[in-house]
Amino acid sequence: MRRTPFTAGWQTRPKASPFAELTGGAPPWEPVTLPHDATLGRERGPEHGAASGFTPGGTYEYRTTLAAPAEWRDRTVLLDLEGVYRSAQVYVNGALAGQQAAGYTGFTVALDDHLRPGEDNEIRVECRSHADSRWYAGAGIHRPVHLVVGPLLHIALDGVRVTTPDVDRDLALVEVATTVEHEGRGLRTVTVVTELRDAAGTVVGSDRVPVTVRPGEPAVVRQRIPVREPALWGPGSPTLHTAAVTLADGDEVLDEDTVSFGIRTVTVDPHRGLRINGEPVLLRGACVHSDNGVLGAAAIDRADERRVELLQAAGFNALRSAHNPMSRAVLEACDRLGVLVMDELSDVWTEGKTDFDSALTFPDWWERDLAALVRKDVNHPSVVMYSIGNEIPEVGRPSGALWSRRLAERVRQLDPTRLVTNGVNGTLSTPFDPATMALPSPDEVGINTMLATMGEMMTSIAASETVGNATAETFGVLDVAGMNYMDSRYAADRERYPNRVIVGSETFPAQIDRLWRQVQDLPHVIGDFTWTGWDYLGEAGIGRVSDAEDPAAAQLAAPWPWLAAWCGDIDLTGQRRPASYYREIVFGLRRDPYLAVERPERHGREQVLTPWSWTDTVGSWSWTGAEGRPVTVEVYSDADEVELLQDGRSLGTAPAGEEHRYRATFEVTFTPGELTAVARTGGEETGRSTLRSTTGPVQLTVVADRTAIRADDTDLAHVDLALTDAAGTVVLGADRQVTVAVDGPAVLQGLGSAAPATEESYLDEVHTTFDGHALAVVRPTGAGPITVTATAPGCAPVTVRLEAR
Repeated sequence: MRRTPFTAGWQTRPKASPFAELTGGAPPWEPVTLPHDATLGRERGPEHGAASGFTPGGTYEYRTTLAAPAEWRDRTVLLDLEGVYRSAQVYVNGALAGQQAAGYTGFTVALDDHLRPGEDNEIRVECRSHADSRWYAGAGIHRPVHLVVGPLLHIALDGVRVTTPDVDRDLALVEVATTVEHEGRGLRTVTVVTELRDAAGTVVGSDRVPVTVRPGEPAVVRQRIPVREPALWGPGSPTLHTAAVTLADGDEVLDEDTVSFGIRTVTVDPHRGLRINGEPVLLRGACVHSDNGVLGAAAIDRADERRVELLQAAGFNALRSAHNPMSRAVLEACDRLGVLVMDELSDVWTEGKTDFDSALTFPDWWERDLAALVRKDVNHPSVVMYSIGNEIPEVGRPSGALWSRRLAERVRQLDPTRLVTNGVNGTLSTPFDPATMALPSPDEVGINTMLATMGEMMTSIAASETVGNATAETFGVLDVAGMNYMDSRYAADRERYPNRVIVGSETFPAQIDRLWRQVQDLPHVIGDFTWTGWDYLGEAGIGRVSDAEDPAAAQLAAPWPWLAAWCGDIDLTGQRRPASYYREIVFGLRRDPYLAVERPERHGREQVLTPWSWTDTVGSWSWTGAEGRPVTVEVYSDADEVELLQDGRSLGTAPAGEEHRYRATFEVTFTPGELTAVARTGGEETGRSTLRSTTGPVQLTVVADRTAIRADDTDLAHVDLALTDAAGTVVLGADRQVTVAVDGPAVLQGLGSAAPATEESYLDEVHTTFDGHALAVVRPTGAGPITVTATAPGCAPVTVRLEAR
């Protein structure tokens, strides 16, 4: 059975009670195309707290009409929902047909019992959110919805599973397990025909086998098909195959399905680390939340795909979902691009972290949620690890160890082909006396020392024997020990636990040089996942830089109106921040130095950084109004030394490279012109980079990531709006409001900037740029030409033309 998109023609509103309906007090229904974030349009306010980005919770309902043909009386009809946040209930013609507690778990609802064939049928989905997440989760039907219609005798939904149990360069054995379901009457004998095709569509293996199916008793058909000289899937060559499965009764095709898969092996050991197809791979990883910036929580396929593309372009080869199952669109993009995945189940088990989170339902739902995770992932070659949790407080206690084993073994029963890990935080999972862990007061040691102590405390406690003993059983049930902020254990555990394989499942971004050295030197440490690869909504301001005199500087949570975490290598709109280029240099992927200039207003002021902060720098030499003021320039380089030139005049040379943490710092007076960094090793130039100041009037420019898009609602055009000079150099210090209009078969799905603190909405047609940039996201509603026009005060209007086909 195959999925058909069912995302158009929906309506939504805040949930109305029956009494409000009777008295006329119900809010009006608004048309919407799914996926949709119901929270994005709500009014933010300081009373709602920094965790959610100061956005409120709420209860929402969606409805649509399904015209069911009369012939559906003899068909199987399912509604497949990839994710509803959260506590979803699905009603068909007023009757409860299904529900799902978790907000990111896909689920399927059988409509047959409540559907009226030959008539219009109402489908209604209710959901709610309230103090149930530590970050911005949004609300609503935030992932795609599909309709599935098939014969009574059919291939089960997600019923084709492909594994590659035996692979070498000459021959691969591909096993295709197909589940056939019979919801009719009487025994039936049919034929399962399977064809394997390579990337060019050529049949490289096939098989056919009869199967007898009894009503209500699914039959699993296993076909072992050899493929000669297979093209293997790996990070450097992500070759995909397809398995086309047909269910036939004589010459009649009853049902069919096609799945993509990769032929590859995954192994891990403490001596050779992680290997894909026998080749060693170090995980250059990014943790990522599921929101899409200016789109909120809506997981529209193209937005998810674009994030993977940009993260890979920035040097990452692996993603960790934080802290919930990834969307199908992200996995498909990772398959296509060769990005490895650690897919995660949940942020909590039985002990809650917020008042109404999924700890309330986890004991009753965990098996179904875990089965859904594996069912979604099982054919994706990009998925190499399942993570069963994140910073679970109870894992350091016997009860938590029991849950660790229960979850890990259930994963292995469902899918023995992949590795199992868990993101453990030693500080949070070990019962310490709070008095011994108390942070010093900022009045005693200063704010910077206090916040630095927070990070140091985590790594120091992680190295203790107490943590080692408390987590030994939990780590013992895993294939890979996921360690959050526990890098102090990496080297020591080589001796204490010689069979342990470690991954840095979550790490401080500014420590990547020291962390990556350990990954390179210690074979049992297979990679690093920074917090975070992409900035996200909620946990507002955990990566911000504050002035010491700011009263809020001593608080980890940012004050209103902060919205974003501000700790991503890439910002909310897809622009790379200086930390991204630094990481690329540490990874050995960039030879040219990178110039990062501290904002002039920061110079000479005591700054407060959190453990997740980066310096408040921008890759720019255009600072309107800062002429003659001192600025700090950071140069990132793997070379022995860097020389800084201003308009061709040398300002001096400073050491760089790994011994100096890949960073040289210069104090400079800002004068418009050119700033150049020249990197040298052994006296020989290895690379150079130049920043140029803007000249002349400010103009508005517009560039779309793609001008030809598909004429369906899963595609998007991301349009970058920038304030530049005539040469295209972005102007800083001259931000202004930009207005965007869309003409043609499309809508403006979102408009916003990367500003981490703002009171503006992403749903308006006007938004203020941040550091000279804003992003407009255009969603097609049909086929035809689309014109996007942008205007800003003092700038000529600009347009970009798109074509939806």
